[in-house]
Amino acid sequence: MAKSSSPSVRGAADPAWVRWLLITITLVGVGVLVVVPVVSVFASALAEGVGVYWRSIVGDPETLAAIRLTLLIAPAAVVVNALFGLAAAWAIARFMFPGRTTLITLIDLPFSISPIVVGLMFVVMFGLRGPLGPYLDRFDLQILFSPLALFLVTTFVTIPFVARELIPLMEAMGPEEEIAARSLGASGWQILWHVTLPNVKWGLLYGLILSNARAMGEFGAASVVSGHIEGQTETMPLRVERLFQDYQTTRSFALASVLTLLALATLLLKVWIERRSRHALREAQREKPLAG
Repeated sequence: MAKSSSPSVRGAADPAWVRWLLITITLVGVGVLVVVPVVSVFASALAEGVGVYWRSIVGDPETLAAIRLTLLIAPAAVVVNALFGLAAAWAIARFMFPGRTTLITLIDLPFSISPIVVGLMFVVMFGLRGPLGPYLDRFDLQILFSPLALFLVTTFVTIPFVARELIPLMEAMGPEEEIAARSLGASGWQILWHVTLPNVKWGLLYGLILSNARAMGEFGAASVVSGHIEGQTETMPLRVERLFQDYQTTRSFALASVLTLLALATLLLKVWIERRSRHALREAQREKPLAG
């Protein structure tokens, strides 16, 4: 009989000093690269007291406008990602068609392009000398240096997350349940709502969380297309940069701490969804022998 190669068996066979060395290296790395920066953000934000910290956030109209804009653009981009991700995953996982591999490659494209380059792409496309610029100018429409431009670049850089979570999940799930529902007379929308979505809901939520986290922290592409107009086109990361460059360190770190809190909340939600997903998978595996 072949020996088991599970991580627990391999770990038990390693010398104790190897295990402790690896654990120590991991803890030191996480502490230096994650814990210390996070703690320093909050320490700097609260350096002048809770009152100054609170006023730095709620007493600054431009900062509040940046928070509102971020909380508007990020959910809007997430909604587009959900719709696109579901459609793309269903098409790729359920059908074979010419250009399928090309479509998968294009979905992954935002992962391989620098956000700065993404911003420049939109400037070239919508600028006065770009292919769409003269037409927009003719109808007095402005996309660059507006919240719409921020929405477009944020959607572009986050578009792969939901699709890349759902494609392998739907391929592993198989089409059997959907085919059975179709044979019983269910429509396409009924199959989507009552068969497909319940089966992929945890993967969908996981992709949406990653997409939202990326959208809230987007800086590179947003910096290029925003124009840095205070109170109008500054998101939270852009506002943090402006305050820091203006030597308003406490206010800058105060707003950065809000972004950090949102990131921590996202992380906790991500951990909860992972646990729920594993629990749902174990329940499904228990039910299969009974069904057989």
